[in-house]
Amino acid sequence: MKKKLALLLAGILTLGSFAGCGGDSGKKSTEEKSSVNADGELKGDITFWHSFTQGPRLEVIQETADQFMKDNPEVNITIETFSWGDFYTKWTTGLASGNVPDMSTALPGHVVEMMDAEALAPLDDLIDDIGRDKFAETALDEGEKDGECYSIPLYSHAQVMWYRKDLLQEAGLEVPKTWDEFAEAAKKLTKDGVYGCSFPCGSNDLMGTRFLNFYVRSGGGSLLTDDLKADLTSDLAIDGINYWLDIYENCSPKDSVNYAVLDQATLFYQGKTAFDFNSGFQIGGVETNSPDLVDQIDCAPLPKINADDPDYGAETSNIPMVVWQNSEHPEICKAFMKKLYEKETYIKFLEATPVGMLPSIEGISDTPEYQANPTVQKFSNAVDVITKAMNEGTAIGFEKGPSVQAGLLTSQGIIESMFQDIITNGTDVEKAAKEAEDKLNEIFSTVQ
Repeated sequence: MKKKLALLLAGILTLGSFAGCGGDSGKKSTEEKSSVNADGELKGDITFWHSFTQGPRLEVIQETADQFMKDNPEVNITIETFSWGDFYTKWTTGLASGNVPDMSTALPGHVVEMMDAEALAPLDDLIDDIGRDKFAETALDEGEKDGECYSIPLYSHAQVMWYRKDLLQEAGLEVPKTWDEFAEAAKKLTKDGVYGCSFPCGSNDLMGTRFLNFYVRSGGGSLLTDDLKADLTSDLAIDGINYWLDIYENCSPKDSVNYAVLDQATLFYQGKTAFDFNSGFQIGGVETNSPDLVDQIDCAPLPKINADDPDYGAETSNIPMVVWQNSEHPEICKAFMKKLYEKETYIKFLEATPVGMLPSIEGISDTPEYQANPTVQKFSNAVDVITKAMNEGTAIGFEKGPSVQAGLLTSQGIIESMFQDIITNGTDVEKAAKEAEDKLNEIFSTVQ
């Protein structure tokens, strides 16, 4: 355990930031505490960390917690929200001191690191209670270790290519199907205050890794070898690095060298980029920031290297919830989680970001209540494109199966720093790629 915690803390140092951890919500008392009172009702205090920082989702979670506490008067749920980047720092530093929550959301890559650190409690009883057959097997597999499931997917989405229909039409361009067509279109559309496509590689996020993974996956490759080593120096990876450097040079704002996910998405929300890569979350962002453009956006599958290459999915995200091993009241956590999957509550949660969050359980998407949502109806093509990509893809690096290496691939900022080194310092591409590959493999070696 000490070795695993040391690795996690080393990862935070690589990112260059430590965050203070307050409270003691994750510390287990020396005496086991009961989650049930004398009348058989739930009792106890839990803390829930989540990264649903946008208003509607946050509000639905809080409303559900308020109702749960009303139904269970001796339960208190304290909710704290963190951006995904801050959450990673918070839980990795907090794990060393026991300052972790009772339950939280996570990313698939986080979960494999959490399982490796033996920080989570199994959730098989909850999954079986809800109905194991309602969940996609691949989504459950992402949180499986030694025959037990340690995470439960709350919603799903996938990365696809978003574009401005009006800009393509004005330029007489078709929706790109290959990377060459994409680059040509992006360059032609970089004019009049609009960038063709921003290339983000801020070192405190995974965006550079995400974009490079798109290209490598389109060629049938992976950023990990079969024996779970980093692979940034293959011909395909080098081609991908050069491809995105070309996009950065010719049709991206220069500040994007430091962009994180929200910086990147905001440009598309505001109508300042013609193309972007994201999930259905783009719809809500455009509706909020540029409602006059919402009729002008749509999505398509990720480009291919050759038009006749097979279809592929580069990145599917099944966003899970977990219960922490140190929780004094895991039964309360599980009961609250189950509440979130109740049909009325679950549809209301999904409607907080329609199309952005697609159901992770069967029996929802075909209900009249779900289908009645105006955004789901209006963007039915996007739903189909994203759903197909979801079924074809995995989390980054998970095409080799869930692994700590895949989690570390996206959490350490090394690929992003590689791009920054090339762009800012003019470092040779192959040299920078080899240095980044070696850094990742050095970290990987501590978990092998």
